[in-house]
Amino acid sequence: MAPNPVSHINIGHIDDVQELRKSKSSHIPERFIRDTTERPKFDKDIVSLTNNIPVIDLSKLFKGNKDEFSNEILKLTVACQEWGFFQVIKHGIDLELLESIEKVALEFFSMPLEEKQKYPMIPGTVQGYGQAFVFSEDQKLDWCNMFALGLEPHYLRNPKLWPTKPSNFSETVEEYSRVIRKLCKNLLKYISISLDLNNDVFEEMFGVAVQAVRMNYYPACPRPDLVLGLSPHSDGSALTVLQQGKGNSVGLQILKDNSWIPVQPISNALIVNIGDTIEVLTNGRYKSVEHRAVTHKEKDRLSIVTFYAPSYEIELGPMQELVNENNPCKYRRYNHGEYSKHYVTNKLQGKKSLEFAKINPNLEFEY
Repeated sequence: MAPNPVSHINIGHIDDVQELRKSKSSHIPERFIRDTTERPKFDKDIVSLTNNIPVIDLSKLFKGNKDEFSNEILKLTVACQEWGFFQVIKHGIDLELLESIEKVALEFFSMPLEEKQKYPMIPGTVQGYGQAFVFSEDQKLDWCNMFALGLEPHYLRNPKLWPTKPSNFSETVEEYSRVIRKLCKNLLKYISISLDLNNDVFEEMFGVAVQAVRMNYYPACPRPDLVLGLSPHSDGSALTVLQQGKGNSVGLQILKDNSWIPVQPISNALIVNIGDTIEVLTNGRYKSVEHRAVTHKEKDRLSIVTFYAPSYEIELGPMQELVNENNPCKYRRYNHGEYSKHYVTNKLQGKKSLEFAKINPNLEFEY
């Protein structure tokens, strides 16, 4: 989340995509129509690759025997090195809670526009309702409505942006965020084990970790071949945890070997991806991966995304244990707060934000 808003931004008129959906018009406003090179191609040939996206059984890490634990750590290593994305099953989170957070998110997005606009996302910020990462009046827009909140530390919270409806919204978000925070801490512990590092290296390094939640609503679009639900980007976080609405269309895609691979969610699983912060800390051994969202002609889609990152006060750079002659230092040391501000004050554009941290921004790394 941005420590401070950016002032003097003219973003022009932004149509609310849910209202466009309600109008049942087949017309797509020009600002949503992507350049030809950016438009999604719905290629049936790559759908089979969705089955290859790694799946981590957390029960084998929580309480498995020695062999099960070792095998799952090896799978996690491959997932972080080769994919930057994986799904976690048997995570121990109450399924009723997952249903509850989905329910309150849907109820929020179903409210009249004037009610949702009581919690506006001010240009240059990433909290509230609207569209984030918009910085000019001619910038292409995503076919998505967002509602985002800063959670931890508490000074990031803007109480005016916490909705009073649904009545159980705040209570549900608090409980959900508490268990996802615990999940992130556990995942980072297992990631550190996969790197042969101290179990608590990330928790000790991160200080009071920053946590935010963003709910994304992608209405059906009459021309999904012309728009994007969310522009291609990598996340500035350490870890991102995504929950997709039950029965929703497949919308998330990841860039793998120069092809966009759709991510088919497993029932009751959560999708996890490595953020830029872990790429920097591991000196590129584990990588953040470009991803985007596409829309569907008939079905709406909901996702609930949690971002988990170090304290803004922390200085970050590659860990010395992961820098050597064969893997020289690729990133400079920097203040995480400065990087976060850089990330949220620029439009989403692939992995461009990570150039902030590279020693040689023009160098494309081989992983």
